[in-house]
Amino acid sequence: MSAMKIKKGDTVKVIAGKDKGKEGKVLSVDIKNNRVIVEGINMITKHTKPSMTNQQGGIINKEAPIDMSNVMYVLNGKATRIGFQVVDGKKVRVAKATGEVIDK
Repeated sequence: MSAMKIKKGDTVKVIAGKDKGKEGKVLSVDIKNNRVIVEGINMITKHTKPSMTNQQGGIINKEAPIDMSNVMYVLNGKATRIGFQVVDGKKVRVAKATGEVIDK
């Protein structure tokens, strides 16, 4: 398995699908299924029954997972691909467009 190019907390831009062009923060990453959940992207309506945790029940809007191939990392307002380099004996993510190190 290869290293993950997108991590939790990264800002990404959607490059394909119904939310194309939108940006958001990554809330979670599913490595097994190669999917990410992005804040405010791919919103769905979920009908929930009343339960102990949710007394009211009803319709809830929430984010659904989106495939990792449909998002691109955003650095300084521009979308860029990500590569890897070894710097000071540590593997770090690097922006392909500028060569700038992402992980400090």
